[in-house]
This record gives sequence, C-alpha cells and structure tokens, in this order.
Amino acid sequence: MKSKSTVAAVIFITAAALLWTASHYFGVSVPAGLLIGTRWLAIAALAAYAKERRSLTIWILFSMIVGAEVGHDWPTVGQNARTLSLIFLALIKTIIAPLLFSTLVVGIAGHSNLRQVGRMGVKALIYFEVITTIALFIGLAAINISKAGVGFNVQAAAAPAQALAGLPKQTAGDIILHIFPENIAKSIAEGQILQIVVFSVLFGVALAALPEKSRRPMLTFAESLSETMFKFTNIVMLFAPVGVGAAIAYTVAQVGLGVLVNLSKLLVTLYAALFVFIGGVLLPVAKLAGIPIKKFIAAVAEPVSIAFATTSSEAALPLAMEQMEKFGVPRQIVAFIIPTGYSFNLDGTTLYLSLASIFVAQAAGIHMTFGQQLFMVFTLMLTSKGVAGVPRAALVILLGTAASFNLPIEPVFILLGIDALMDMGRTSVNVLGNCLATVVIARWEGQFDPTAELVHSHQQV
Repeated sequence: MKSKSTVAAVIFITAAALLWTASHYFGVSVPAGLLIGTRWLAIAALAAYAKERRSLTIWILFSMIVGAEVGHDWPTVGQNARTLSLIFLALIKTIIAPLLFSTLVVGIAGHSNLRQVGRMGVKALIYFEVITTIALFIGLAAINISKAGVGFNVQAAAAPAQALAGLPKQTAGDIILHIFPENIAKSIAEGQILQIVVFSVLFGVALAALPEKSRRPMLTFAESLSETMFKFTNIVMLFAPVGVGAAIAYTVAQVGLGVLVNLSKLLVTLYAALFVFIGGVLLPVAKLAGIPIKKFIAAVAEPVSIAFATTSSEAALPLAMEQMEKFGVPRQIVAFIIPTGYSFNLDGTTLYLSLASIFVAQAAGIHMTFGQQLFMVFTLMLTSKGVAGVPRAALVILLGTAASFNLPIEPVFILLGIDALMDMGRTSVNVLGNCLATVVIARWEGQFDPTAELVHSHQQV
C-alpha cells in the first residue's frame, strides 16, 4: 500500500506538469504564482517522501530537484549557493590522497603479491582501451546521424578568445611526463590522481620488499588510515545532498533553461549516445561478466548521482570505492583500478570528444570524409589518455584536436554555453564505467564475491 507522502507527491507533480504543459504548449494563461506554487507543493510532498524513506540516494535526487527550482526561480540565490557546493568538493578532495595512498599500500604490501599487481595492470589497460575505443566510435556515429552541427551560425555564437585563455597545451611528451610525480606534496595539493597512484604503488612495492619487522609498523598505520578515511567519507556524505543541490542551483542559474532550445539537438545527440553506450556496451559487458545488474545499479546510484550533479569525478571517487568494496570487490583491486581508470577509462569523456570534434567541423561547414574522421578518432584515442588533473581537460583536448586538423576554434565557443550540462552526462558515465571496470577486473582475477552484502539504502540522513 502506498504511503500518503507517495500519493501526495504523485498528485502535486502531476498537477505541476499539467499546468506547465498547458501554459507552454497550449497557450493557456496560467498565473505565474500558480505555476511556482504547484511546483513547490510538489517539492514539499517529495520532501515528505524522502524523509519517510531516509535514503541518501533519495535525498540526493530530491536536492537536485530543489536546486534546479531555486536556480530557475531565484538565479541570484542559485549563484550564491555555489559556496556550499565548493565546500562539499573541498571536503571530498581532502579524502582522496590519504584514501588512495592507504588502500594501495595495504593492497600491495599487505599481501606482497606483486605479480598480481602487474597482471591486473595489463588486464585493466586492455579493458580500458577496448571500451574507450568503442565509446569513441559511438560518438562518431551519433553526430554523423544527427548532424547537430549543420546549420549553426558560427560567427553569431563566437565568444571572446580570452574565454579560453590560459588553457594548457598538451603534447605527447607532456602527457607521459604528467604520469610521474616530481613532488608528492605538490601532486596531492594539485589533486593529480594518477601521480598519487604511481607514488603509492611504488611505495607499496618498496614496503613489500622490506623484512616483516620493518614493514609491519607502516602497514599497520596504512590499515588504520584506510579505515579512518572510509569513516571520514561517511561523515562527509551527510553533507552531500546540500552540496549537490547547491551545484545544480548554480548551474541552472548560470546557464538557464533558454540555452536548451537552441542547442537541444546537440544535447539530445550526446545523451542518446551515452544511453546507447550504457545499454549497448556496459550492460552486455556486465551480463557477460555475470554481474548481478540490479545490485550493481543500487551500488552505483549514489556515486553516479553525485558525479552528475557536481560534474566532478573526484567528488564521487571515495564513495565509489566504498560502494564497490561493499559490492564484493577486494579492496586492493578497488584501490588500483578505480583511480587508474580516472585517467585511462574516461568513457563519457572520450565519447563526447569524438562527437564534439565532428560537431566543430559541421558547425564550421567543413566536410570530412569517413577516412579523415577515423584518423581524427584514432588521434583522440591517444591524446585523451592521461589528462586527469588538467583543468577542463576535455576542452583542452578538443582545442588541440581542432588545431591539429586545421579546424577553426570558433565552433568550440558554441559548446561553452552548455558545457556544464554536457559535463553532467559524460562525468556520470565516467564514474559508472570505472565502477563496472573494477567488478570486471575482479571477476577476471577470480576474486569477485557476488554474495557480499550491500549496505547502501539504509544510511541515515
């Protein structure tokens, strides 16, 4: 039997949807106050439903709806709310370095199985390369089918060049050099995930080579630090609904809903391609690996929703690691695969790059043969690796690709208007893909325990 809060939520949401449809599509004169009032009544009913369920996932989804409404109704409040989202992101960033260091060191030195680490690395890179290559081709097919860039007025959409000033240019040498830390304190301060992983792996290998008497004190410290950081994550996640709602409010206040009208075709193309990738690639991979789909969806719901709202993979990293461990993946595999995937398995970003690069050519009125498009895709396949930690990395790679193929950069400015909205989709798919990769590698290693109890839906908020 449905609760009263559920029934009330359905009634008010339906009423708000009907009034909005009548006003926007049928020309019915509906007072603005009535439209706003019904929307907030629906939100109030949803709040009662969320309170009854007491689930972090439900509260995060509820906060996203509230944030969108606040950003739409009161843009100034939405823009000021950014401080709350930045506080949440700052707290998350404090977790990442000690969590990665401790879990990797324990995973490597605690078992002294260096051969397994090397074997996992090879398997992970093969898996990453295959999946991201498929993502690139799906993006290429999607933009060629929709032709979303054809007919755009490039000059009208162009923005001042200084909007992209200061973005770093990445050469092949820079990308390779970026992997290795020169100063671990600097890597931690700048949030260079891959560099922290490399340092932690080498540290773990060195610790594993020590005699037991010398190894045990540091290993005990790392184990204690790892447990502490997971508890720290649970505390920070209590603030997640506030941070997520504030991030959505800021995005809607900045971008508005009007930009969706002019660029809806491009947005629909991207999200359709992402759904095709999820349903046509990730889902079959999960089934082939024998992963319980419903249980996996429940495990990734919270980290993916946080990634969607904050457009930050880093914000979802600690929770994603915790959920995958609860899902039945050994900690040493989680600690190795997820951070590595953040640099080499960016499924959503690579799909977006292939789609966006052809969009730039279409918007500029430049026809590219299929052979030229394939060459561009293979170039992206190489240049999109190892860019984690680079500010606005997708934009950097896109600009570099446009320059390499003599495409004008003006169409890139078209993308800036809805970049935050597109970033939501590609970031959430990045996190989803990395969570799946962790389970697949664990299954490949014969260490996935599908009977592990998942504790995700009873967190008290």
